[in-house]
Amino acid sequence: MTRTVSVPEPVIPAGAFLSKEQLAQLNVGSNGAAAVRAAGHLAYIVVAGLLWGQVGLPLPLRLIALVALGVGLATCFAPMHECGHRTAFADRRLNDGAAWLAGLLSFYNATFYRRYHQWHHRYTHLPGLDPELEDPAPTSLWGYVLEISGWNWWTGKLLSHGRQLLGADLSAMPYLSPEVIPQVRRSVRGQFAVYGALALLSLPGGNGFLFWYWLLPLLVGQPFLRFLLLAEHGGCSFDRDGTTNTRTTLTLAPVRWLMWNMPFHAEHHLYPSLPFHALPAAHALIGPHLKHLDRGYLAVHRWLLGRLPSLGLPGSGDQA
Repeated sequence: MTRTVSVPEPVIPAGAFLSKEQLAQLNVGSNGAAAVRAAGHLAYIVVAGLLWGQVGLPLPLRLIALVALGVGLATCFAPMHECGHRTAFADRRLNDGAAWLAGLLSFYNATFYRRYHQWHHRYTHLPGLDPELEDPAPTSLWGYVLEISGWNWWTGKLLSHGRQLLGADLSAMPYLSPEVIPQVRRSVRGQFAVYGALALLSLPGGNGFLFWYWLLPLLVGQPFLRFLLLAEHGGCSFDRDGTTNTRTTLTLAPVRWLMWNMPFHAEHHLYPSLPFHALPAAHALIGPHLKHLDRGYLAVHRWLLGRLPSLGLPGSGDQA
């Protein structure tokens, strides 16, 4: 089945690391692979939520379940990202539907994010062009804490969603064409209608379902996602070289599973048409050519902290 990939071609020519034959072999969508991963992710959230709701469990176990639920909800960003590329499923409608649901769970709006993310791929880590650089990287320990805590993300999301809900002028966003803006507004309003309906359904029983099973867990889980996402381009070059402006982080299998293989991020940026399940195989061919190929997120963050002028920690030298 033909898939529509909604991002520009990578800066590095396709033949630089993968031959046309290799790319064709890897670039095959699979409804089955995406359905299994999506079902597993949802099952993880449901089980964690059920455990969190068991008031008879010892408090430490309930708190572990709360963190697990929050991580599951926050990392719904990953399927929204993959389906936003329309590469996860082979069917475009399944991609769009799954992306919207994943955005609902993770407090992103998939309709907006897909256009925003197209621009990020087109101008990856280029100052003044990449919209992700509108929020500058931390330059102090306090800035780092605010970023990892999720404070910057929550305030940014509330502002962005609010502008779209209230009909504010969005013409300054080059990735939103005049034809697309009404579609984005309808999508955001539909998303908040779902939140509102869930909040109203919580009132009769006084159970606060939306707070206890979504908002609070997402607040708890968001730092985990921030910790991973800050590593994707943090400390990388500000140029068009896909081997230096993006980082691949070698991490534990559970993290790769929750993040739909997003830790293979340089491979994804070099070949954004590849479905998530093909990235490990692509990494075997591309990994040796990457400047930022790091073992573990703790090592990456130690290096990032060492670059902060206010700290001067060991490890602040250039990374191999």
